[in-house]
Amino acid sequence: MNMRKILIVIDMQKDFIDGALGTKEAQAIVPNVISKIKEYAPEDIFATRDTHSEAYLSTQEGRMLPVKHCIKGTDGWQLQSDIARLVPAAHIVDKPSFGSVELAERIRREASRDGGEDLEICLIGLCTDICVVSNALILKAFMPETPIKVIASCCAGVTPAKHEAALETMRSCQITVVA
Repeated sequence: MNMRKILIVIDMQKDFIDGALGTKEAQAIVPNVISKIKEYAPEDIFATRDTHSEAYLSTQEGRMLPVKHCIKGTDGWQLQSDIARLVPAAHIVDKPSFGSVELAERIRREASRDGGEDLEICLIGLCTDICVVSNALILKAFMPETPIKVIASCCAGVTPAKHEAALETMRSCQITVVA
């Protein structure tokens, strides 16, 4: 039986790279992310977009992080252009929160689509300590026997220390972290 390898690109959006919440660490991983995406067949690449409405600041998240970002339809909500060209539009999941149950359900369907083909899931993207860790843990809960890995050099956290802390949390939850 073949091992199907699925890549999930988390929130590589302009607002997290060089927009409202951008960081130099996020900018620095863009070439690594593009290289990693190119290693996968298009049908095995999925991506998420953090997606908020204009009313973001009145939400719980908006009150705790009062920086408007990833407002649906804005330039900052879009995937970084070089990355967007590599991800099939039908494989993009818009998520209103850190983690996406819709994404986990979709990946579980992908696994069963081909008669239960063995699957490995790889996650890359932003931010390690918020959306990457949230989605990795949801996927682990949905598919506990599926190997899940995160590539540290293709992720960036809100700060380098939070990035490292999130990687350690994922290791504790039996998610493989590779350099």
